[in-house]
Amino acid sequence: MAHDLSLAQSFAYQLCHDLMVPITLFKSGDEFGVLPSDELDDEDDLEIVHQFFPNGSH
Repeated sequence: MAHDLSLAQSFAYQLCHDLMVPITLFKSGDEFGVLPSDELDDEDDLEIVHQFFPNGSH
């Protein structure tokens, strides 16, 4: 988790292209985090900030 949005965005973008899977950038409380999109559940209490896709469509 990170407090800096630009750092979290950079990490999410790089992770997406390294793993070649969709990555979700989310906010929980006052922190940002990233996870592969398929690991998120609907019942997770997360605010989705952005999703990154390996083919370049954001």
